[in-house]
Amino acid sequence: MKANTREGYQGTGPGAITPDGCAVELYARLPPGDEPDIVAAAVPAGARILELGSGVGRMTHPLLERGFTVTAVDESPQMLERVRGARTVCSPVEALDLGETFDVVMLASFLVHAGDAEVRRGLLRTCARHVADGGCVLIQREAEDYHVNVPRERVDPRGFTIRIAYSRPIGDGVRQVRAEYEFPDASWTQTFLARPLTREQFEEALDEAGLKVDRYLTEDRMWARAVKADAGGR
Repeated sequence: MKANTREGYQGTGPGAITPDGCAVELYARLPPGDEPDIVAAAVPAGARILELGSGVGRMTHPLLERGFTVTAVDESPQMLERVRGARTVCSPVEALDLGETFDVVMLASFLVHAGDAEVRRGLLRTCARHVADGGCVLIQREAEDYHVNVPRERVDPRGFTIRIAYSRPIGDGVRQVRAEYEFPDASWTQTFLARPLTREQFEEALDEAGLKVDRYLTEDRMWARAVKADAGGR
């Protein structure tokens, strides 16, 4: 079942496909990796987390297991149907205004690299609007060679293959990327738009939203911890 797709975005494969080309069944199969541990190490125990773009709960569920309270936000009702144990909100992230703040706001899945710069600005304004004084925003960035080492593939020990088939410049600093996922019993593809950001461009985008990097959480700088520009965080 395919939803109305956005221009430049497409997904193929079994099950529901969201407007940005994400396959619900695929994301229900993908493991969370080490991201929940990175988050847990960067924030206070038991923090209230606003997870923007939660999808099926791939990170939500491990965070709940670690004792956090999570509000999961996604624009896809089919994705949110898979989330268990968390408050869920169905809304485009860039339009979200809950009228409350959280200890932690999390923007993962490279959403900060949205192809549309105005969407990116909306995402970061949502982060700034919902983070409490003294709280933090955790943002996942693309690896700095994400669009360079292409094509490439990785065979997961659990028996599936993830392949980046191409990353093509289409103008105005935007690239079209095709990802392919092969499991023994099913295959999916996702084609999407991404705007690469250097470290300097990323930090300038945060500054525009009233945020600043407090520190990078990983050596490759794929995870950043940001705070309000007029606050020191905690």
